[in-house]
Amino acid sequence: MPVAPGPTAPASRAPRPISRLRELLTHAGFGKLLSVRLAAQWGDGVFQAALGGLVLFSPEREADPVMVALGLATVLLPYSIVGPFAGALLDRWDRKRVLVVAGALRGVLTLLTALVVLAGITGPPLYLGALATIGVSRFIQAGLSAALPHVVADEHLVGANSLVTTSGAVAAAIGAGCAIGLRGLLGPQDTDAAWTTMLAAVGSVLIVAVAATIARGSLGPDERREAAQAVRAVASGLVDGARAAKEAPGVVAAFCAVAAHRLAFGVTTLVVLLLMRYALTDVGPLKAGIAGLGEVVVAVAAGLGVAAVITPWLTARVGRPGTVRIMLVLAAAALLCLGLPMTLPSILAGSFVLGLVGQAIKLCSDAAVQLEVGDAVRGRVFSLSDTTFNVTYVLAVAGAALLAPPDGRSPLLLSLAAGLYLLGLVIHEWALRTGAQERRPQGGTQPTAPSATVASTAPSASVSTSSTSHRADGEPGAEDR
Repeated sequence: MPVAPGPTAPASRAPRPISRLRELLTHAGFGKLLSVRLAAQWGDGVFQAALGGLVLFSPEREADPVMVALGLATVLLPYSIVGPFAGALLDRWDRKRVLVVAGALRGVLTLLTALVVLAGITGPPLYLGALATIGVSRFIQAGLSAALPHVVADEHLVGANSLVTTSGAVAAAIGAGCAIGLRGLLGPQDTDAAWTTMLAAVGSVLIVAVAATIARGSLGPDERREAAQAVRAVASGLVDGARAAKEAPGVVAAFCAVAAHRLAFGVTTLVVLLLMRYALTDVGPLKAGIAGLGEVVVAVAAGLGVAAVITPWLTARVGRPGTVRIMLVLAAAALLCLGLPMTLPSILAGSFVLGLVGQAIKLCSDAAVQLEVGDAVRGRVFSLSDTTFNVTYVLAVAGAALLAPPDGRSPLLLSLAAGLYLLGLVIHEWALRTGAQERRPQGGTQPTAPSATVASTAPSASVSTSSTSHRADGEPGAEDR
């Protein structure tokens, strides 16, 4: 029922994390969707860490900045290529069937890639196997994001995003840790990397097993209005996603912030990898090399976990735009204060902060898409966002590779990354104000109805879906319309 009108209405207290989790798990399909997400991202972590160790830390290879950039491009470019097409297909096909078929295909491709590594084959066959496997995996993740509003009520979406996205990222970090630990037990050779890569297929088996139990049609899409020709529908995915995102100012602003983070994070990723490989040495219990890379993964995962707790609490008080502003400034400060010393302890501390910042911004972005974009095109918008952000990340890594010294010690690159966060803040504010002006009706003072979801922050459980469209101008978040 709608919230009682009038300034005297008592403010509802936001539910505690345990209560929020209990409420989410009462939704019939949420637990299954969460299980699929955890299995998928755990497998991604194993697969990517296994191949990353092969490229970066194998004694049979010498990794320079360009080789590191090529390896990262292999991990991220697949979805940049298939993303627009995936979005159109996710809005055309039953998403439960997509999860089952893509999960099975992912398992087969994982095993084929592992066999390529086991045979000692390098070059195009290895990279093509990795591209195909990771491309299918990104397809699965886009489907999960688009399906989430079908198993969670609108008023719980922010909390659901926080739990699903963050726990998935933590699962990926755990998977990477498993791969690094197994690689340490087996050895550093290519054959050892092959056996480690095969472990990722376990995630695919779990995806198929859980997704097969989901009811057909329960994950959407609600309506299938694509053109009769599938090829035409697929080719139009990117354009449709961009058009839908442009009509939601909150989505545009959030995308600008995420793009700034991905650019800066791409630069810092290359620097940290090179530092761990060549420049840093052990400091007490802290290790450099591939073990140090595992410590960075743990630090980032810890930041993700903190973001899961802080983000819903912060958005309930300052709104999604306010949360994004705080995080962008925090990231810039962390790079200047913790990154520039370029010591092992400061690198780990900075990794924690960037993990927190990146996840908080991503949670705000996902919530904006799920609240402001209709289900008919939501899959294409998520695919567009993943495509754009992966491209910006790869471009940042490639550009940094051209400027980075062989050992990674570059104050210039870290200062540049800090500047990108501040530039993202400026563009974020510009996008919010431009969108608000475009949506303000001529000769009137009241905003158009759709703008209410832009102003919505983290609604409490007591606020119904309909009540979120009646926020008064004096309430929190109204200034960000």
